[in-house]
Amino acid sequence: MTARALRMLAGVALAALLPAGCGLPEVADLPLPGGAPAGDGYTVTAEFSDVLDLVPRAAVKVDDVTVGTVEKISLSGWHARVRLRIDRAVRLPANATAAVRQSSLLGEKYVTVAAPPTGPASGRLADGDVIPLSRTTRGAEVEEVLAALGLLLNGGGLAQLRTINAELGKALDGRESDVRDTLRQLDTFIGGLDRQKTDIVRAIDALDRLTGRLARQRQVVGDALDSLGPGLTVLAQQRAQLTGALTALGELGQVGTRVVDRSRDDTLASVRALQPILEQLARAGDDLPKSLDFMLSYPFPPNVTGAIVGDFVNLSVTADLDAANILANLVAAAPAPVRSAGRPNAPAAPRPPAADGAKPSPGGLPGVPGLPDLPLTRCLPDLKNFPARWTPPKECGLPTGCVLLKPGSTVPLGGLLLPKGIVPPGTAFPAGTELPSGTVLTAECVLPVTGEVIGQLGGLPDILGGGLIP
Repeated sequence: MTARALRMLAGVALAALLPAGCGLPEVADLPLPGGAPAGDGYTVTAEFSDVLDLVPRAAVKVDDVTVGTVEKISLSGWHARVRLRIDRAVRLPANATAAVRQSSLLGEKYVTVAAPPTGPASGRLADGDVIPLSRTTRGAEVEEVLAALGLLLNGGGLAQLRTINAELGKALDGRESDVRDTLRQLDTFIGGLDRQKTDIVRAIDALDRLTGRLARQRQVVGDALDSLGPGLTVLAQQRAQLTGALTALGELGQVGTRVVDRSRDDTLASVRALQPILEQLARAGDDLPKSLDFMLSYPFPPNVTGAIVGDFVNLSVTADLDAANILANLVAAAPAPVRSAGRPNAPAAPRPPAADGAKPSPGGLPGVPGLPDLPLTRCLPDLKNFPARWTPPKECGLPTGCVLLKPGSTVPLGGLLLPKGIVPPGTAFPAGTELPSGTVLTAECVLPVTGEVIGQLGGLPDILGGGLIP
């Protein structure tokens, strides 16, 4: 080695032994640990429950890339606040997470910042933001891992685990398919419970409310249970009587069944016999209640009370006098009535002679001049299939143009509407003939007024007993 080389080596050694105050750079002028970029950045504060042995100037990493440094560590209450300076070019979400990690088994601590592991990222982390405790964690220390391992190895039950493993292997040997099916069914069952979690919670809440109400009414429930005791005692004492009553009731049911079976025909016959009466009552309609109303004021009509003033009765008569009709009635006056031998006061209604000397039979239409001896059914339409317009046969001898119109037809001029289907007196048909309700008779079916009077002759009892009825 030459002398020049020795002098250079001595200079280097001397420079290495100089004190720090002789122009060496300060710590602040040294580059950041881990190669953190020096430059403009933004500050973020992260709160940790435990920062372990993290120190200032530690690195801040994102995806294992150093992007900043730890500026300050302070204590706030029972947790630590770590101020981080991150490079301005690094963009992180507002809901980012922070954790204290270790570079190796015995390496240094650093802070890693990352996007949230669950859920979408939102917003942007800005200068002055705080990462709360809920989004910060720390890694396990080597000492903690070794302590847990020592606890497991020192009396942790490894021998028992070996025995359990061996016995479990013997129990499952040859039953793998059954165990697999059991696990599959258990998974289905747990899945069903999970889908019905809301209903289960609601049922538990309802049960909680019920039990709370029962707890508040404990005294009432206790009194009710105490009151049931005497009743149950009486029922126990009368058990034999109750059994006998139920047995007798069974026998009564058998007797009732036998009676109903034997009287079945008679009951049906009675119901069939009652049917015509019910039909007539239904056909009577409003006449029955009106007749009951008349019975309360018999022998006067119900509206006569408005005409009675003191001991007088006010009556009014409206007469429609037509000279032509009066003269016609006088000319066509009916013969004097003939009294019958059986009833002195009963008039004998004159019967006009039949055409061609034919005599009407009881089955024909009495009172119609020139009516041949025909059954009544042939001179009436089919009541079950009533036509829209029915003209009687010529053999019935009814006036020409006398036609029956279907219920609901327009009433012609001078015609007659049968609201209840009962033919009144003064028509070409016998009074009381039954037709469908609403049948319309043309004007030719209505007989003209001849002045003939057919009534009851006699005193007041005869008149009240049925007189003045055509």
